[in-house]
Amino acid sequence: MCDTLLALPDATTSGRTLFAKNSDRPPDEAQELEWLAPRRDDGPVRATYLEVDPAPRSTLGVLGSRPWWTWGLEHGVNEAGVAIGNEAIFTTLDPHGLPPALIGMDLVRLGLERAPTARDAVEVMVDLLERYGQGGSCHHGVDEPYWSSFLVADATDAWVLETSGRRWASEQVPRSRAISNRTTIPAFDAELRDATLPTEVTTDPRLRASQAVLAHEPVTLGALRAHLRSHTDGEDGFSVCMHVAGYAATTAAMIVELPGPFASSRPLAHVCLGAPCASLFVPVAVGRRVGRPPAWARFGGLSARHRDRLDVLEAQLAAAAPRHADSDAWAPDVWRQVEALLDAAGA
Repeated sequence: MCDTLLALPDATTSGRTLFAKNSDRPPDEAQELEWLAPRRDDGPVRATYLEVDPAPRSTLGVLGSRPWWTWGLEHGVNEAGVAIGNEAIFTTLDPHGLPPALIGMDLVRLGLERAPTARDAVEVMVDLLERYGQGGSCHHGVDEPYWSSFLVADATDAWVLETSGRRWASEQVPRSRAISNRTTIPAFDAELRDATLPTEVTTDPRLRASQAVLAHEPVTLGALRAHLRSHTDGEDGFSVCMHVAGYAATTAAMIVELPGPFASSRPLAHVCLGAPCASLFVPVAVGRRVGRPPAWARFGGLSARHRDRLDVLEAQLAAAAPRHADSDAWAPDVWRQVEALLDAAGA
């Protein structure tokens, strides 16, 4: 379960592309926020389950969030200003029983590492999908395979990519777009959607809520932040900020401003570890030092009684970021402030 949405510059108050993603995973699955430095591959690259051909040239640096056990990423943004997030989707093709291959999170990372534009990322991902296929569990220790859809964006362009095994469909985004845990490209949906799934309960309310946020133009960073914290758009915990006991919870989130408000045009990522409703968004300039975020588990100790202190620090950081985030000193200092808040909260 996940929700991803974006608005291109003409639809935003800042005149920059805004991209937002909630990552819904098993509730106790830690995620790692990390900077993947550029590299030159000297041989095959080991993804989660198999090796793929090396990148044809040096990779791009990527700021991404991944479940602790995977090679791939739930969401991320590269130094060229491409952002990608993926969603679990199910079609008439059963993913169970297929041999391990690429999973959607691998394709997110491969697209970000190898593509300087959104269109290029779609081409990279489709090429790898057709050559290596999809397969293997997307959850640790249990057999939970699924297909993936993706929202891919840069500063001026965006695409939806939906998959079923090696089959795929893509669609360019004219202004804004939201995706969730179902097929949405009309012809692909009509042919391949699994009609047995109760999307009217688990998915459609979240998708409609995201579409409503995007319809209220101009779209703002604050509106996206509030949306990723929302609990009013679903039943039985299936909200945008998800809390389905023993099954799924929002465990990380990211909002990205592309290309960013700095003279150097660095993307600015507002990253969140843990559930957005009980955590805070921290602005980090892509390509600068990331520092050492506190352990993911510490954010699980936060609750509604800490909200006021979290909101104060979040607002202070957001206000200071346009002037100071494009510095290698910024993120390490910010994480020290977050660590101090967690210490004071007893998390």
